[in-house]
Amino acid sequence: MKLSDYAKSKGISYQTAWRMWKRGELKATQLPTGTVIVDVQKTTEGVVIYARVSSSENKANLDNQAQRLVRYCEAKGYQIKKVIKEIGSGVNDNRKKLVELLNEDDYKIIVVEHKDRLTRIGFNYLKVLLNKQGKDIEVVNLAEEETEDIMQDFISIINSFCARIYGLRRRKRKTECIVKCLESECD
Repeated sequence: MKLSDYAKSKGISYQTAWRMWKRGELKATQLPTGTVIVDVQKTTEGVVIYARVSSSENKANLDNQAQRLVRYCEAKGYQIKKVIKEIGSGVNDNRKKLVELLNEDDYKIIVVEHKDRLTRIGFNYLKVLLNKQGKDIEVVNLAEEETEDIMQDFISIINSFCARIYGLRRRKRKTECIVKCLESECD
């Protein structure tokens, strides 16, 4: 692909692409005519698109999010293995579709629109573990979240921890009941 076409496809100026080539950031060769040809290798490994919204009232946004990611992957030349759409809290660490995805081996990259679409907490842990498996996470939009999203995250985290506290109390009572049953059997 000619350097000018490469620059257009990436949405950068020709001069920026030229500087990138001069710095050795692009794999390219220069023909005797002076034309720079960029070696654009399309990945043969599959990618999985993961789209998530917090509640079912945002289902239209879920479909739009997935469509944007499909267009992004097609533009990058990725082979899309599957598109996963999930409705659930980003704080929930037991989302069925995400857990199933993490247990699969037929993809190289998980593509998400924002980091918080994959998980609200522990994104870097997921990235490190996937890298150990030879996989990666590609975040399309690294822009900072708006205040409203941050407030929603804060409320979700408080809600999650409150549920865990009440669950701990219930588990403690259940454990005490099991101990009593075991003690009465031993007597």
